Amino acid sequence: MKNKIFLLLLLVFVCACEEKGTKPIKNIDSTQAAKPDYSKFPAFNADSAYSYIQQQVNFGPRIPNTKSHKACGAFLAARFKAWGIPVIEQDFSVKAHDGVVLKGKNIIASLAPTAPRRIILAAHWDTRPWADEDPANPKATLDGANDGASGVGVILELARLFQTSSSKPTVGIDCILFDVEDYGKPAVEDSYCLGSQHWAKNKHLPNYSAYYGILLDMVGAKGARFNKESHSMNAAPSIMNRVWEVAGQSGYGEFFIHQMGGMITDDHYYVIKDANIPMIDIIEYDPHQGFGAYWHTQQDNMNVIDRRTLKAVGQTLVNVLYTEK
Repeated sequence: MKNKIFLLLLLVFVCACEEKGTKPIKNIDSTQAAKPDYSKFPAFNADSAYSYIQQQVNFGPRIPNTKSHKACGAFLAARFKAWGIPVIEQDFSVKAHDGVVLKGKNIIASLAPTAPRRIILAAHWDTRPWADEDPANPKATLDGANDGASGVGVILELARLFQTSSSKPTVGIDCILFDVEDYGKPAVEDSYCLGSQHWAKNKHLPNYSAYYGILLDMVGAKGARFNKESHSMNAAPSIMNRVWEVAGQSGYGEFFIHQMGGMITDDHYYVIKDANIPMIDIIEYDPHQGFGAYWHTQQDNMNVIDRRTLKAVGQTLVNVLYTEK
C-alpha cells in the first residue's frame, strides 16, 4: 500500500513538473568521480572581465550602423591582436525584419590556430536597439551590459589568460563574437541571430569545423542561475553535463543548476542547425519567470553586473578547457 501511494505521489509530481514546462534533473554527485586538481590551473580574473564589460558599455549602445558600434568592433579586434592572437573580421550586410540593411562584423580570434582539435567560445557583441521591455520608455536605447557585453568580457579575459599563461590548453580555441544578434522582432522567424546565421553558412575558413562550442549570453548578473537549455541538451548533452559537473566540482554549483530550462533560439541554435557543430548555451533563463528583470530594459547596465557570477562562469570554463583532451 505504501509503495502504491509513493508511486501515485511520484506520478503527480512528475505531471506537475511537466505542466510547468520543466523536468527536474537528478543532481550529479561529483564526488563519485575522481576530481581533477583544479588549483593547478590559472585563475580567472573577474576584475579584468568586469573592466572589459565597462569598456564596451563606455562606447554607448552597440547598435549596428552607428559610430559606437563601429568603434567598439575595432576595439574588440584590437584587444585580441594586442595579445598576439590572429583575428579574422568577417564583414557582412544583411536585411533586417524592418527592411533596414545592417552592416555587421563577426570577429573571430583563434588561439593555437594550427591545433587540429578545436573548440568555439562565442558571444554576441551588439546591443538591442530598443528597450522594448521597459515599461517607462520602451523606445529608449540601453547599455546592454549583461545582454551582450558580459559574454564578450568573459571571453576577452579567457583569451588573455590562455595566451599569456605559461601553461595552455591542449586544444585550439576559436573565440567568435557574433554581431546583429539582438535586432530581431518577437514572433518573426529567424529575425534574431543574423550574425551567427551568416557565419554558420559562410564560415571564416573553408571546411572549418569544431569538436563543440559554448555560447555565453547574459552571464554576469547578480544572482544569476544557469539551467540546462533544451536545444543544448538535445545537441550536446555530454558537453552540457560535463560543464555543469565541472562547475559543481569547482565550487560553483549554486550558479549551474541541474534542471532543464526552456528552449531558446539563440546563436547556438544556428551553429547547431546550419554549421552542424554541437553547441551549448550558458544563459540566464528561468523556465517559470523568464529572463532577468533587467532584460531589454534600461536597467541592463553595470549595476546588474556581479564579479562573483563572472568568476563562476570564467573559472568553470578555465577548468573545462584545461581538462579537455
